[in-house]
Amino acid sequence: MQITRAKAFGTCFGVRDAIEAALDPAFAGDLTIVGQLVHNPQTVQRLKEHGVQMVDSLDDEITSKNVMITAHGTAGSVKTELESRGYNVFDASCPLVLRVHTAVRRLVDEGWHPVVFGQSQHVEVRGIVGDLDEFTVIGNEEDIEQLAQRDRIGIVCQTTHRIRDARQLLDRIRERFPELEIQFVDTVCKPTKDRQSAVEELADDLSRSAGLMIVVGGYNSSNTRKLLEVCKEKSVQAHHIENEDQLESHWFSGIDHVGITAGTSTPHEVVDAVHRRIEVLAPS
Repeated sequence: MQITRAKAFGTCFGVRDAIEAALDPAFAGDLTIVGQLVHNPQTVQRLKEHGVQMVDSLDDEITSKNVMITAHGTAGSVKTELESRGYNVFDASCPLVLRVHTAVRRLVDEGWHPVVFGQSQHVEVRGIVGDLDEFTVIGNEEDIEQLAQRDRIGIVCQTTHRIRDARQLLDRIRERFPELEIQFVDTVCKPTKDRQSAVEELADDLSRSAGLMIVVGGYNSSNTRKLLEVCKEKSVQAHHIENEDQLESHWFSGIDHVGITAGTSTPHEVVDAVHRRIEVLAPS
């Protein structure tokens, strides 16, 4: 049986840098992260083992003097509030997420109504819109009707959005409101695009044989779920797992080719462990 990894998979530079920052020995266990630094259970456990504390929001008790913003970014008002409380604030926001914040500020300054293509409750999107007086989040075609009273809209994307889905939404908006003036800024990050393109290519290969895709990443990881969506659209059998222990031997019965992909928050060592277990469960 053939096992193939996608050409691009796993941890991106933004996630890697955030993890390294949180594990800096200089903090010596005196660090609290507001939210999950990354959406990956193994990484969260590793941070806890190094004495890093985590809280869900500013309403929770913070006992350390150092506080870190997650890779997903946050609103500037959150940073200001933390600083006003006397904490040393360290920003581990991915530079590509900060690029979205910058794009939104520019659009608002130029008089465009800000629109975000993404998931309204995702931590990244909440950070993008957190300092805005008004905004619209579009997650699907039904949400487009919220734009009925607008004249000029400026659109950005959650960094882990599928660019194909974004362009489809853009087309629907133009069809529904042909007089609407639109400025679209493609802020889907390159690592996300690379992983989506790679999984599409691998899924095409798997569809030509008795293929199966293993998608590795946190269940709460948006970009990992997008990889699973690609497989379903390609009619390729796929299983989303967080670790190698979740692999089932019966999945590989009658399978000739197994593909492996992983979201941008998934460490490469987790993918390595999954690969080794597949070799045991479904030897050539």
